[in-house]
Amino acid sequence: MSMFCYQCQETAGGKACTSRGVCGKTEEVAKLQDLLLYTVKGTAELVVKGGADVSKLGKLNREVLSSLFMTITNVNFDADAIDAQIRKMLALRDELGKEVKAPGLGDAAVFSVAGREAMLEKAASVGVLATENEDVRSLRELITCGVKGMAAYAEHAANLGKEDPEITAFIYEALASTLDDALSAERLVALTLKTGEYGVRVMALLDEANTSRYGNPEITRVDIGVRKNPAILVSGHDLKDLEQLLEQTKGAGVDVYTHGEMLPAHYYPAFKKYDNFAGNYGNAWWKQLTEFESFRGPILFTTNCIVPPRSEEVRSRIFTTGSAGYPSCRHILPGPDGKKDFGEIISLAKTLPAPEEIESGSITGGFAHNQVLALAGKVAEAVKSGAIRKFVVMAGCDGRMKSREYYTEFAEKLPADTVILTAGCAKYRYNKLNLGDIGGIPRVLDAGQCNDSYSLAVIALKLKEAFGLDDVNKLPIVYNIAWYEQKACIVLLALLYLGVKNIHLGPTLPAFLSPNVAKVLVDTFGIAGIGTAEDDIKLLVS
Repeated sequence: MSMFCYQCQETAGGKACTSRGVCGKTEEVAKLQDLLLYTVKGTAELVVKGGADVSKLGKLNREVLSSLFMTITNVNFDADAIDAQIRKMLALRDELGKEVKAPGLGDAAVFSVAGREAMLEKAASVGVLATENEDVRSLRELITCGVKGMAAYAEHAANLGKEDPEITAFIYEALASTLDDALSAERLVALTLKTGEYGVRVMALLDEANTSRYGNPEITRVDIGVRKNPAILVSGHDLKDLEQLLEQTKGAGVDVYTHGEMLPAHYYPAFKKYDNFAGNYGNAWWKQLTEFESFRGPILFTTNCIVPPRSEEVRSRIFTTGSAGYPSCRHILPGPDGKKDFGEIISLAKTLPAPEEIESGSITGGFAHNQVLALAGKVAEAVKSGAIRKFVVMAGCDGRMKSREYYTEFAEKLPADTVILTAGCAKYRYNKLNLGDIGGIPRVLDAGQCNDSYSLAVIALKLKEAFGLDDVNKLPIVYNIAWYEQKACIVLLALLYLGVKNIHLGPTLPAFLSPNVAKVLVDTFGIAGIGTAEDDIKLLVS
């Protein structure tokens, strides 16, 4: 078996990618990602067993977050970049090893490799299947996926100057624990819930980072048509990258559009001062193969989700930054002052035609927790009067599978007295439908990016308080969540930690859940897969 990866929802055959990733990553990239992850876990073991003061490991902490982010689905396809990161992490690990005394270290904390071939040979023995016990493997993968999502959110927060040493310390603890063969399945289950606890904390941290810098999201109508100026398309999630690009394009005659998960940037007050912040272009990440062709201008990936481009012409217009990477695409690094120079992207944009219009009109969003809580009285009255029967949380990720048409059908067939709460790119399955409103409250309330699922949790907890309930599951809120990659995993674990039960998860359950682990989730939390739209509506909205 040349590779083994089953961390995303679209893994081959619902089991695992074993020759080439459905995402497009090669065997070489998959193996290098396995080795990078193994190196990070070994570093974590050194930190934990050596009792290192995490608050003093600034550079190492940031590189650990970046390393984990690079292994998330659709973030980095560049073998050379991952190779370089492995070397960097080994150097940092060994430097720390000279400073702390850590007894009983395992192979991950001490191994060395010289050259690409040695890396690939080592990687073949340290991947997912190195853990033989299926249930232990499943729990380790669930924890690891959650920690990867946590690291992504922590990196975004750190980019805005917000860090929490306790979150970082837990990341080390969790990763080191996945190397500990003495841990029973029961202890790993407990660690899984603890991962959810820190998932809540990291999403709260990122929420604070975003809102303290850019203001609380506001209800906003976002244009989905185009102007006549040359333009740059920004995809991914990192708001600081977008801010720097907008600053550098002021007065340059170049417009900036968002794509995919960057859409919610329009909801923040701080970005509304930029006259060239034109609107949102296109839909969810997987439609980029055609949408990037019609956009015509440069594309900047600040994070995932990259789909390998089909043409060299499109590839020549793609730039990456941060943890993202793709072979032969130009990568923008920060300068000594930490700022990024996007001049090359701006210069290229000026030589290219304006985007081709693919749709027109607008979409409305900005219903994060601060905005919804401002409407709490109106919402509570609508619930008490019976105008709103149920809230349906449909947060999460979109994807390519035809089975995801289920979510459009589900939204269309929901009774007119229900309201959809959403966050993440799953919203593109229904945010352009004409579903109307209930007494002025739109039937689709978009809180923002996937990390803004935190807003949905805050809303639920505040409503529980407003209605004087002792259990969040007694609220008129049900959960029908779509997932694709590892950030959705930490959102799920966070909801489980908060006590939310009976979540429907689809379009398929994670392939890394063994039958026994899946049974624990079903029996303890009521996790279920999806059926038909009609049957699930009867079950959830009765």
